[in-house]
Amino acid sequence: MDLLSFIVTTVLVTASGALAPGPLFFGLLVRGSKEGARAGFSAAIGHTMVEFPLVLALAAGLLTAASQPVIKGIIGVVGGVGLIVFGLLQIYQTVKSKPEATKTSNAKKLPASSLVLGLALTGLNPYFILWWLTIGSVLIVQALAFAAIVGVLIMYLSHVWMDYAFLTSITHLGKKGKAIIGSRYYKLFLVSFGLILIYYGITFAINAVGL
Repeated sequence: MDLLSFIVTTVLVTASGALAPGPLFFGLLVRGSKEGARAGFSAAIGHTMVEFPLVLALAAGLLTAASQPVIKGIIGVVGGVGLIVFGLLQIYQTVKSKPEATKTSNAKKLPASSLVLGLALTGLNPYFILWWLTIGSVLIVQALAFAAIVGVLIMYLSHVWMDYAFLTSITHLGKKGKAIIGSRYYKLFLVSFGLILIYYGITFAINAVGL
C-alpha cells in the first residue's frame, strides 16, 4: 500500500467514528448554541488528550503483531467483522433515527468547560474505546507495517483533523441556529459511510485470511 492509498483508507474508515453522532456530538449541540466554534475546538483538544495516548498505547502493544502474520490475520478478521457490524449499525440507526430523539435533555448536566466535556465524553464513551480496540487496531497494525511509529503518526494525523473540523463546524452551525441532525443530506452522508465501512470490513477480512 502506497502513502496516498494508506491516507485515503484511514480517512474513509475513521470518518465513521469522527463524523457519526455520539455523546460528544450531542453535548456540543447545546454548548455550541451558546459558545460557537470555540466550544468545538476546545472539546476536540480534550478528545485528543484521551485519544492520542490510547493510540500510542495500542501501537506499543501491537508492535510485535505487525511482523507476525498469524496475529495480523486475527486482528484483520476481528477488525473486518467489527467494521461490518459498525457499518450495519450506523445504517440502521441512521434510517430509524428521529430528529426529536437527538436532543440533549439537560444542558445543566454538562461540564462547565468544553475541554473537560471533550475529555469526559470521550473517555467515558464505550463505543469510542471499542472502536479503537477493533477497527482502530487494524489501522494501527497497517501503520506500523507501513512505516513503524512514523506510520502511526501519519495515520493519526490523517484521522484527527476530521475531529477538529467536524466539532468546530457543528458548534459554529449551532451558534447560527442551523440544525444538522434530521437533515436528509446528513442521513444520506451517514448511510454512505456505513456502506463504506462494510466494504472495507469485507476487504480487511478477506485479506486477513488470504483469500
